Amino acid sequence: MSSFERRSSPLPVHLRPITTADLPELFRFQSDPDGARMAAVIPRDSQSFLSHWEKILADPSIIARAITLDSVLVGQISCFSMDGLDSVGYWIASEHWGRGIATRALALLLHEVRKRPLHARAARHNVASIRVLQRCGFVLTGYQHSPATERFLECEEAVLVLSE
Repeated sequence: MSSFERRSSPLPVHLRPITTADLPELFRFQSDPDGARMAAVIPRDSQSFLSHWEKILADPSIIARAITLDSVLVGQISCFSMDGLDSVGYWIASEHWGRGIATRALALLLHEVRKRPLHARAARHNVASIRVLQRCGFVLTGYQHSPATERFLECEEAVLVLSE
């Protein structure tokens, strides 16, 4: 197989519902300092993380999916309401960055979730995530200063929207 064929062949990325069995690995992903810096977040401690995910898994309005590559859990992606807006977010384990997994996973989620508009935010320095969103049709509408909270670091955020 040529390098072109490898690049143009769809990755064996799939989405499936998240289960409680996934939570220890998802906790490990969000605890990674490189990932937290890239996302401008403060990782949750174990108890806060489990409590957060209990709420997510119990809320039927949230679409939360595990991202697998060759049946191996490599991240998560979700659609949820934030500040009254239908929004998407995702997290890929840092050891799998740069392989197109987030783009493929977002495309799969957008095929499943048909509501529009959808909104997304990414730290301005997280160029790769902004690029993923744009590849999937999100349009950059501007930047906004986001102050520090107990969960997020102060940063400039890119604000994006998918209208169709």
